[in-house]
This record gives sequence, C-alpha cells and structure tokens, in this order.
Amino acid sequence: MYDGIVQELIDEFGRLPGIGPKSAQRITFHILQTPSFDVARLAELLTDVRARVRFCEICGNVSEQDRCAICRDPRRNPALICVVEDAKDVSAIERTREFRGLYHVLGGAISPIAGVGPDDLRIAQLMSRLADGTVQEVIIATNPNLEGEATASYLSRLLLTMQITVSRLASGLPVGGDLEYADEVTLGRAFEGRRTL
Repeated sequence: MYDGIVQELIDEFGRLPGIGPKSAQRITFHILQTPSFDVARLAELLTDVRARVRFCEICGNVSEQDRCAICRDPRRNPALICVVEDAKDVSAIERTREFRGLYHVLGGAISPIAGVGPDDLRIAQLMSRLADGTVQEVIIATNPNLEGEATASYLSRLLLTMQITVSRLASGLPVGGDLEYADEVTLGRAFEGRRTL
C-alpha cells in the first residue's frame, strides 16, 4: 500500500500481538508526524530490553536479575503459589494487592491445536518447587478459556496425589455487569461459584 520503508515499518508493527493493520499504520504515522517523538530512545529501550531482561530462575517471571523482585521479597508467603500462564498475568494479579504469596509462570497453556502440550510448559519446574513440602496451597489462575481450563484440569489431576490444597480462581459475572448481557457460560460459572452471604 505504501512505498518501501514506510510499508516495512507498518508490516513490522503489524506482527506484534494485538496490533492489526490499522493500528500498525496509526503507530507508524504517529512516529512520522510527531517531531518530538524520540525514535532513538525507543530503539535504545528495545535493544536494552532484549539484552537485559530474562526470566526468573525460580518462577519464570520477567526480571533483570536471576531472581525477580517477588521471589526475592522475604515478606511473601512461600506456602502459597499462584500458577499463571504468562508473566503479564502476574502483573494483573499484583495490581489487586490481594495476593501475598509467590507465583509460577507456566509460559503458556495446553493447546493441542497449537501443538502445545504439558511438556512444553514449565510444569516440571512447578513440581520441583512443590517437592520440599513448603507449599500448602496452589492457586490455579489460568485463563477461563478452553486452553486455560485444559491446563487447570491437567494440573489439578497432577497435584491430586500431593498433600497440597489446590484451588482455582472463581469466575463469573464482572462487577458492574448486567445479567442480560452475560453469556450462558459466564452465567453458569457465576451460579457454580456462588457463595453464602
């Protein structure tokens, strides 16, 4: 659609997850039309992120050190581990300020269609962490979709033999939502997860 390097930049932005062709075009033209946009700083940050950021050797979260800040924090409860699919899920849970345990990042979810099986995830590392008996509860916080449910089911069966409480995040109606707009699956989950007042 555009000539040369402009189209190449649009195409490159379009390869990012969640960025469609229109968004890629908007980002490209924002960079081109905004004289104050610091392209050198953006390039430097992208290079630095690639060079300096790695995954925590314990939980798999992103970190600039061998161990992430959460795993290094002595105030965290080592008896609780929250299992999530991706590092961005850790950030989402941390924003709630409700969870004070540790995390384990699987690096994805079981998806036979995408060719991702249990051996492709960090499940063996989770089992190693649980072996010493420190952990009393594993909270499975995978996404409430087909892949997340398959992963949660697999993990719960795997952990059944251990003397550990296994729980799953509740799912159902969002706060501020209307019943008439809820789909059947969400409404069904809300009924399953109801609690006594």
